[in-house]
Amino acid sequence: MKRFLSQVYNKISKELFGAGTTLLKVTIDQNVITLHAKHPRASRSAALEGEVPSLKQEVDFHLSLLFKKKLKEHLEADTNWNIEAILRDYDSFTQLAFTNIVLDKN
Repeated sequence: MKRFLSQVYNKISKELFGAGTTLLKVTIDQNVITLHAKHPRASRSAALEGEVPSLKQEVDFHLSLLFKKKLKEHLEADTNWNIEAILRDYDSFTQLAFTNIVLDKN
């Protein structure tokens, strides 16, 4: 299960960001799956942050939304899970992302 989740996460990461993660830990606690990831810093991202920080923040926000959408699509297509919510927080300074997949208890 953890291997499958890691593979899906890295596949989406490569599609959206051009690279996989440098760290990925998966924990499962009842109906909540948490993925703790560290992403490599993209040079174009650093350049944008230096020139237009507000745009960089907006781009990061929309990429996180897209990441959650793709993750949900992949998981629902490959499993029989009923996903209640996917919550994701990304910190551009540390390149850390935490993604929580909340499964319906039913």
